[in-house]
Amino acid sequence: MQEKLRIRMMELMSSTQEDVLAGVGPRLRALRRARNTTLADLATETDLTASTLSRLENGKLRPTLEQLLPLARAHGVPLDDLVAAPPTGDPRIHLKPVRRFGLTVVPLTRRAGGVQAYKVIYPPARRAPTMKLHTHEGYEWFYVLNGHVRFVLGDQEFHLGPGEAAEFDTRVPHWLGSADTHPAELLTLFGPQGERAHLSRPNNQPLEVGNDGRLAGY
Repeated sequence: MQEKLRIRMMELMSSTQEDVLAGVGPRLRALRRARNTTLADLATETDLTASTLSRLENGKLRPTLEQLLPLARAHGVPLDDLVAAPPTGDPRIHLKPVRRFGLTVVPLTRRAGGVQAYKVIYPPARRAPTMKLHTHEGYEWFYVLNGHVRFVLGDQEFHLGPGEAAEFDTRVPHWLGSADTHPAELLTLFGPQGERAHLSRPNNQPLEVGNDGRLAGY
């Protein structure tokens, strides 16, 4: 994986290297300030020195892949966002992330109504807003892509890691957040009118949902 990212970086910088590098510093500074994070705090998260981070943000140091990887993880954004990679995939689809209540949300669907899909990045636990259970109409299913999640549903609490999933009625008081010092990345399906995602096992047997809200087999 790291070798693929290294090749990607070389491809991005081959033709317009100076233009790409010139924009990295301001983007790093904007991301850090958006999270209300100091250079000292970011240094602790990334194992880079505050001096190195300052020089990167001021454009006085040429960034390397080894520096950008921990920064992308700390800020909870794809590496391409740091180096302003050109759009890929279907040019008609632009997945523009938005920030809501400290979360980074990337809409994955473009149709009105029905089940909506999102990629959601939760900040590290110490950066998360104070836990407050909330309710609203709808039904939600989520799958943990990276990190670990603390999931509170009613009077129950669960901790889920990569590859685990859960579904629940959002009218039940609930809260989701990262369970440790790293961002948590989730794939979420949400039915605002209570629509559910129809899932099945490879042998076409329906997935069973336990009383704890977790899917059997995950």
